[in-house]
This record gives sequence, C-alpha cells and structure tokens, in this order.
Amino acid sequence: MNDEMQEILSDFLAESSEMLEALDQHFVKLEAEPTNAELLNEIFRCMHSMKGSAGFLGFTHLVEVAHQGESLLNKVRQGEIGVSPFIIDIILEAVDAVKLLHADIRETGEDSHVDTALIVNKLTLTMDSADDLNDVMPSAPKVKIFSSESEPQSEEKLLVSAPQILGKPAPSLEKPEEGHEDVGSLSVSDAEEVEPVTEGPTALSDMLTKVQEAASRTVQAAASGPPKIGGKEEETTVRVETRRLDHVMNLVGELVLGRNRLMKLGFGLEDQFETNALVRELGVTLAQLNLVTSDLQLAVMKTRMVPIRKVFSRFPRLVRDLSSKLGKQVRLDLIGEETEVDKSVADELGDPLVHLVRNSMDHGLETVEERKRTGKSPEGSVRLAAYQEGNSIVIRIEDDGRGLQVEKIGASALAKGLISEAELSSMSPREIMNLIFLPGFSTAEQVSDLSGRGVGMDVVRTNISRMNGSLELDSEPGHGSQVTIKLPLTVAIIQALLVEVQGSTFAVPLASVVEAVKITKEDIKSVNGQAVLNLRERILPLLDLAQAFQIPKDRSIDECYVVVVAIGAQRFGVVVDRLRAQEEVVIKPLGDFLENVQGVAGATITGDGKVVLILDMGNLVQNVSGTSFASI
Repeated sequence: MNDEMQEILSDFLAESSEMLEALDQHFVKLEAEPTNAELLNEIFRCMHSMKGSAGFLGFTHLVEVAHQGESLLNKVRQGEIGVSPFIIDIILEAVDAVKLLHADIRETGEDSHVDTALIVNKLTLTMDSADDLNDVMPSAPKVKIFSSESEPQSEEKLLVSAPQILGKPAPSLEKPEEGHEDVGSLSVSDAEEVEPVTEGPTALSDMLTKVQEAASRTVQAAASGPPKIGGKEEETTVRVETRRLDHVMNLVGELVLGRNRLMKLGFGLEDQFETNALVRELGVTLAQLNLVTSDLQLAVMKTRMVPIRKVFSRFPRLVRDLSSKLGKQVRLDLIGEETEVDKSVADELGDPLVHLVRNSMDHGLETVEERKRTGKSPEGSVRLAAYQEGNSIVIRIEDDGRGLQVEKIGASALAKGLISEAELSSMSPREIMNLIFLPGFSTAEQVSDLSGRGVGMDVVRTNISRMNGSLELDSEPGHGSQVTIKLPLTVAIIQALLVEVQGSTFAVPLASVVEAVKITKEDIKSVNGQAVLNLRERILPLLDLAQAFQIPKDRSIDECYVVVVAIGAQRFGVVVDRLRAQEEVVIKPLGDFLENVQGVAGATITGDGKVVLILDMGNLVQNVSGTSFASI
C-alpha cells in the first residue's frame, strides 16, 4: 500500500472510530427518546457516511453490514418499524460487528477475517418481519421522521463521500430544498459525472480530482446565491499521531532535566562569585530560561490533554447492556465530561472505571423488588463525576445501592485465607472495606461473566497505583458507596520530594505526601511487631525505607525524619535519614529487566546529575513484610 492510500486509510479509521463511539451514546439516548427525529437522522448519517467511505476503499464486508444497518434505520425513520429495545439490540450488534471489522482492518488492512453472515441475516430477517414485529410489540412507539434528506443513491454514487476520509466534509447526494441551495454539497447531476473507481493509485488520484472539481463547480455556481448553509468552516484543528506527541513530551522532559542541572550550577556560581557581572547576567538568563521552559512544558501538556468525555463515552452502552443482563433499572449520570486529562492517563483509566461501574451495578445496586421493599425508587443510580482539584484530577464513582457489607467482607476474606482472625478483630470498618482490593477477594457466591474471580478490584488498585494516583473508598450501609480516585494531571513530569537513606537518594511523589516531621528513636514504638508513631494522638504505622530496600543502617543515628504519606483514606509514615529538596522530576521507565521491581515506579535524573529511583508508595507498602496495605 502506497503512502497516499495509507494516509487515506488512517483518516478513515480515525474518523470512523469517532463515529462508532458516538453511535453507542446515540442509541442509548434514542431508546430513552424514541421520537427524537434529529437524533435518528444523525445516527442514519453516521452509518450512511461510514458505508460510503468503506465502499470507496473496497471493504465489502463492512459495506454489507453498514448497508443492512442503514436499511433497517431507514425503515425506522419512515415509521415502518417502531423504536424498541429489540430493534436497538439488533442495531447495536451491527455496530459491534463494525467495530470488529475496524480492528481487522487496522491489523491486517483487510476486512475479510470477520464472519458477518450472522449479523447480516439478523438485520435482513428483522426488516422482512417489520409487520410481525409491530404486531408482537404494539406498545413500541412508531416514529415517523420528517427529514429533508432523500433516500441514499446507488452504490456508484456513494463514492462521492470519499473526500470525507481525506479530512473534508462529505458532499451530500441529496437535492436541496427549493430556495435553499447548499453551497457545501454536490448535486445529483454533479455526482453523475464521477466515474466508478478502478483499481490502482492512478485511478484513485483521478477519482479524487474529479470529486473535488465537481465540488468546486457547485460552490462557484452558488457563490451569488443565498448565504452559505452548512458549508465548510475554516480548519481549526490538526490530527497528530500520539507517538509524535510522546516524542515531543520526551524532548521536553529532557529539556526540564537540563534546566534543573543548569539552575543548580548557576546557583553554585552565584554563591562563589556573587560580585561577578557575568555571573549575575548568567543568573538573569537562567531565570528567563526557567520561565520559558515552564511555559513550554505547560503548553505541551495541554496539547496532550483530552476531554474525559472520551473515557466516559463507553459507559452509557455498558450500563444499558448490564442493566438488561442483571434485570435492574439503572440511571447513569455523567458529570464533568469536559474535564481534561493527559491522554496517557485517559488510556489507562478506562479499565479501572469499567470494573468499578460493573461492581456498583452487580454488587451495589439492589434488584427492583429489593429497592421497593426498602422504600427506594425502583430505578437505581450510578454517578460518574470528574473535576480538577489543583494539579490533580478527581474522579468519583457513586451509587445509591445497599452499600458495602462489612461483616460479609470480613467473613469472605477470612474464609479465603486472606487474613487471620487476629488481624480481622483489630481492623476498623474502613480497613475491612479496603479488603475488597486484595487479590483473589470476592463476595460473589458463584462465578459469572461479571464477577466472582476476585481480580476486578485488584486491577483497579494496581492501575491507579501505576499512575501515581490514590484511591479512597467510602460507604454508608443501605445508602450506597463512593469511590474517589485522585490522579496527577500528567504521568510524565511530576513534583517529588527527594529523601536520603544511608547516602542513597529516593524520590517520593509529592501528590501523596501530607507532611514531614522530625523525630527521635525514642518516639518509635512497637505494636504487635509493627513499628508505629503517635502523631498528634493518632497511631501512624511506620515503614523503614532502609529496611524495605535492605540497605545496611548506621545504628549511631539518633534522629530521623518521618514523611507522612496518604494512600486513599490510609496514612503511614516513611522513615528516612534526611530531607533533601522538592524538585520537578521526569519519570523514566526502568527497562525490561527492572520493570517488575516492587515499590519502584521509575527513575529520574536530578539537578546534580544523579539517577534517583521514584517510589511507588502504594505498591511498596503492600509488599512490606508480607503485610497487605488494607491491614496496616
């Protein structure tokens, strides 16, 4: 495949993926608003456009599925079939098949590896049985859609939608209404001048040229007519590959490290030669470099930011399907969809949120009968909210279900051997609730495709910890549960507190640091073999960093520092020899040989040129002395 075709294919996949994401939400909304003509027209346009672009590129299986789905949608538009959950299910199956075809095209460049016969037959049978379906489901509302769009033209004429995959609006084949000429559209007479595509790059180029010439003639003809309706607006965005942004971010990270090094050298020179004019001028220049580097870093970070709507968009469909499978009535509320997060964070955030929402619906929300018995509304509620708090993104998942059952959680953990009776008896209710994050934990009585394997919540904690985030769990019996996730704006560059242990320097992510206190050895006590500190009438479990990394200790040191770290609702102290500085650090991966080292999130280079390990505090505490985080 030559470069021109590869670029066209990439644009087709990118734009079609956006349409597929939108279709899931549109169908869920259509089910709630079956008489929404505008929404149904938008769904039809997406399917119609996707079909035309796929036909232009020769993806016959994709065209077949999209064509049958479009035909079924057209019957709904014409009022021949009513909008019902059954019809929505069938069309969503077609959308899922299109997603599989897209994945096949992305991997192999073809769409011939997915069997589409079953879904095509389903769609065909559904259309053929339109009258029978309406008789069986008389309550399903029939929707008569009044649209200015006419029926789709023949397959050859659909080829004029090809410019859409080149980043331009797809010209329409429909005749404009009288008195309303569409400047940005091709008329049917113009479309007829376009010849069918033949094989080969030359034919493809000629095809595109003819389409553009036809579009140009239409625009010139309408130039003296009424104001432009639906014409092409000036391009304000550019699609950039993620790997290019990652490369730019990596270069900015290197620039930040160089800036830190220069600043440290500059401060050293100023201390020694403060009266030297050149040194003073160097200080001014370094201050300007620091300012520009910070602005550049912020600009690149903003370039990588995407609305969390891209993550939230999958949940209306997920909640709809799960509520049907579980036999529950569920309302999903999405708050703060415009909140922006780094793309790397958004990519990692999807799986944890899916596990949490599934958990809320399966374990949290009661059935309709149970809710009625307790005086609740038959419809349960799941709420996903996101907002920015300082340099962090906060995401909250709430439900109004039965809440976490502390006794059941404790009994299940005890039965599975995850904790001992002595540990359970010494735990607070909040600590028992946190047991759900342990590997292998589950309260499901039997394993299903939704729950029972004890891996979901463990995946949540592992993924959030890998992003240097924190997770807090709260619940009120009978009223619901709430999970709060706090994540840094970016996982590439973070603020860190540099600490020293026996001459070795470590970086603690500042987002998890609460405070630091100076203590003596006499302040450290022991409770059941666990070192603790009584800090302002609160018992704080301690982690000796030297012991965790097996660093020989100098017993002559009488004073040390305790860095108080918060992971979710839990707090613990990290014992270190001294505090060095707060510094902006760039996280670098450790490589294949060291990526599985426990308690280490990555490495960085400090201003003095040394390589320093960045600690993964949640993972570190979890693996200290074989003690789980929840039991500390």
